[in-house]
Amino acid sequence: MKRVPVTSTNLESVGYDAASRTLEIEFKNGRHVYQYFDVPPQIHSALMAAQPHPGTFLASNIKGRYRYARVS
Repeated sequence: MKRVPVTSTNLESVGYDAASRTLEIEFKNGRHVYQYFDVPPQIHSALMAAQPHPGTFLASNIKGRYRYARVS
């Protein structure tokens, strides 16, 4: 999945596949990548608009609400 860099202290890049509704997050700490499943497109848009704190948005609106898996 193609990811785009974001300005954040926690996140390196974010990708989104609308067809599968999969959100992919690359973290700066250790460069771990996680995929979050069944994420609506408006949540992805809100995450990308949450500058300069997309990590805060992720913690408040995505973590614990969507299934996820570590991919690397």
